[in-house]
Amino acid sequence: MNLLICGGAGYIGSHMVALLIEKGHQVSVIDNLSTGHQQALPTEVNFYQGDLRDEKFLNEVFANNQFEAVIDFAAFSLVGESVENPLKYFDNNVGSVIHLLKVMANHHVKKIVFSSTAATYGEVEGTNLITETTPTKPINPYGASKKMVEDILEWSDQAYGIKYTVLRYFNVAGAHPAGLIGEDHLCETHLIPLIIKAALGEREHIKIFGEDYPTPDGTCIRDYIHVMDLVNAHLLSLERLEKGGASAIYNLGNGAGFSVKEIVEAVEQVVGAEIPKVTEARRAGDPAILVASSAKATAELNWQPAYTEIQEIIQTAWKWHQSHPKGYSK
Repeated sequence: MNLLICGGAGYIGSHMVALLIEKGHQVSVIDNLSTGHQQALPTEVNFYQGDLRDEKFLNEVFANNQFEAVIDFAAFSLVGESVENPLKYFDNNVGSVIHLLKVMANHHVKKIVFSSTAATYGEVEGTNLITETTPTKPINPYGASKKMVEDILEWSDQAYGIKYTVLRYFNVAGAHPAGLIGEDHLCETHLIPLIIKAALGEREHIKIFGEDYPTPDGTCIRDYIHVMDLVNAHLLSLERLEKGGASAIYNLGNGAGFSVKEIVEAVEQVVGAEIPKVTEARRAGDPAILVASSAKATAELNWQPAYTEIQEIIQTAWKWHQSHPKGYSK
């Protein structure tokens, strides 16, 4: 297939591109490089640097290609920043998709896989696994912006016949098993790479935000999914749409939750060293527990995570960071 990947130079997007190239697809990438790295992309990719909110630019890219489908990863995704600057998130995360869908409709591109988030669910009561029917009540602008896009996609399907798959995923971690691409953020906020940076001596300590949550050890519990399992679900979703599948929403996770302290301990086991820790106050907008049921994705996409052990996920991240201590800058 001839595919457009929006945000394809980012952490998840670059792993998506690697998988698609491996499977023989023709790939173009749009990325404004605000957080992405062109070095993460193979040379055979058609790369366009630009912003999805630039409709003239988008129309030119679509006019010069015959795209069959779009996979959209392009978004700001820092929960804390979204609370401090909500308009930035609504303008970028919602505005970019509106322009993208307009151009898709103009050029008769009728399939899109959209990266959403567990943050659409907000603070979920109880300890049951989150399913796609769990009420969506975002408690931060990041989650709210993604939920708005989900609603826009539903209406766009009705009006323009653009079929979509929404993938609500949980904490993404790990790196490509070959170690050539991985997670490199200018402002790192993800727990596992932060702990690894502390293990490598790039940070003095790891911060634990809140020890007073209603969880067994008082720290937040999250579901972790390996980045290669995640992008494989995007490919399966695309193949389902290509076969005429209806628009759908799926959760993606391992169905197992780990607390912040448990993740720190797991990293310590992988790297063979104790990590200095400092406890600070809770961050605004952080739910206590987010753990997914992926039963629907298993049944309808035939998706199964290949990386089910947290140490195995961490090991791939450790391999990347050891070989790229300065990220893509080296």
